[in-house]
Amino acid sequence: MDNQSPNVIAIVGGGPAALMTLKHILKKSVCPKTIYIFEKNERFGAGMPYGNLGSLKEHVANVSANELPELADTFQQYLQQNPSKNFPDFSDAEKFNPYQVIPRLLLGDYLEDQFKQYIKLAKKESIKVFAKNKTAVTDIIKFTDKEDQFKIKTDRDEEILVNKVIICTGHTWPKIHEEKTNGWFDSPYPPSKFKNGSDFPVAVRGTSLTAIDAVKTIARLNGKFVETESGKIEYQLNKNSENFRIHMFSTGGFLPALRFHSEDDSYSSEWTMSLQEIYDYKKKNGGFVDLDYVFKINFKLPIKQKDPEFYDVIKDLSLEEFAEKMLSLREKSDSFDLFKSEYREAEKSIEKRQSITWKEKLAAFSYSMNYPAKHFSAEDMLRLKSVLMPLISVIIASLPQSSYREMMALHDAGLIDLIQVDKESTVEPHPESGGIYCYKTEDGKEIKDHYKMYIDAIGQQQMNLQDLPFEGLKDEDITSSAYLGFKEYENGKEMFEKNTENVVEGHNNNYYLKVPGLGINDYFQALNVYGEATDSLFIMAVPFIGGLNPDYSGLDFCDTAAEKIAEALSNSNTPIIDLNMEENNNDLRINII
Repeated sequence: MDNQSPNVIAIVGGGPAALMTLKHILKKSVCPKTIYIFEKNERFGAGMPYGNLGSLKEHVANVSANELPELADTFQQYLQQNPSKNFPDFSDAEKFNPYQVIPRLLLGDYLEDQFKQYIKLAKKESIKVFAKNKTAVTDIIKFTDKEDQFKIKTDRDEEILVNKVIICTGHTWPKIHEEKTNGWFDSPYPPSKFKNGSDFPVAVRGTSLTAIDAVKTIARLNGKFVETESGKIEYQLNKNSENFRIHMFSTGGFLPALRFHSEDDSYSSEWTMSLQEIYDYKKKNGGFVDLDYVFKINFKLPIKQKDPEFYDVIKDLSLEEFAEKMLSLREKSDSFDLFKSEYREAEKSIEKRQSITWKEKLAAFSYSMNYPAKHFSAEDMLRLKSVLMPLISVIIASLPQSSYREMMALHDAGLIDLIQVDKESTVEPHPESGGIYCYKTEDGKEIKDHYKMYIDAIGQQQMNLQDLPFEGLKDEDITSSAYLGFKEYENGKEMFEKNTENVVEGHNNNYYLKVPGLGINDYFQALNVYGEATDSLFIMAVPFIGGLNPDYSGLDFCDTAAEKIAEALSNSNTPIIDLNMEENNNDLRINII
């Protein structure tokens, strides 16, 4: 990178990731002459989750105002200036509760407003900002003879030259069978596509927050939630939906954990290893950061300080033993019985303003491990994905209490069931409508059930280099798939010889684990096939970086990632060290044999 601020920056995508990027570009005083922002939809700031592409009025965020990243105005200041008519609980800014979860559409309005504020601030700094909505980028072409020059092509037949490109394209929901098979939906988004009731059982694949979104939407098309005099929520079916049921399918069999009172900040860069700490650790430990070490310093030690009694229970447990212990406690209970008990626990936590320490620290660990994860060995990444992530994905969901009450209203009415299926279960389109769910019960009985409506709601799936929508960037000198090396040569060789999925052999006789997404470094710069950073290209599109960022969703992640990108753009006095080019990783070109 040169020592001058880039002249022209292109931000491709105009959602929350772009908002955080714009914020940190200004905060780090990058000061380009021009910023282009391209958004294929109408609004800036809201993105898919917080606009009508991802939400209806009933959908709530799993964050409250006190957990939001710092922006130009606080959420309360926004409410003071923009009283909400559509959401009565937020109509009086003076009585506003910062711990209350925010309706997603209202949060989108706030983020859109903040986007406009940062554009104004940029213009005050004499930065020209061209925010182009309803403009899709069709290709990005890098000039081979110039280190930092790209051509941006749009669907408006524009060709714009820029020096730096930051890809913030956000969530992607490809349609595979949807619109080809009646009653089949490859995602619950946009929820407005569900228009009619269904007088028959509906299959929903998944139990995550995405699945809860689907449940909330289709339930309202078939009945209504009513609050009784005692304050309980009940569900009443429509007369023409008497056969409506929801069957949620899950390989884990767990419903998401609920929000509870948290005593710590929602996130902090102090929770994770600094880049210098990562660099120093790798030098002393064979070129890798060990997962067990990160688990110790970012989970066990904070537990020891905050909850010594719980620490005594887990202090001698390995990562595998800890995950098994916590999951086994959940497996002993019926899913909805566990749901009820966790609700009582969460309500007690909120009422007494006392945290559930181990859950709070596990969420903090999930956030903090993103940054050393790029430096894990293949062995440790496999352990993380198979052992710990099933627990983390349930615990950090932070399902709002209002969503719990609606789920239980459906359950009490006998209208929702959770069906645990084996990992070999499949769903195939039915020739006429919906899908055929094929799975085995716990006693080995094979089931094939036809559902007239099927909704795939397992959440954002990770995408790979071939899915990148910009053909001009699919060049081995610019981008590459993401790989992690094996710490022990024999482990890689054995797994390769067993034809283990995604284990490949490189031309240098080493073995690698191919993980989802693109290769990036600690500053989110794209890595080429040689492991070298493409200094002027930054990848912040969540579906394309999940392989090296295990917990890659949420506004907190966007904020931290944007700060790293702005740091690289500002080229501060601290030299940028490419920590991916270390010792046994420095011959990184992968030729699959």
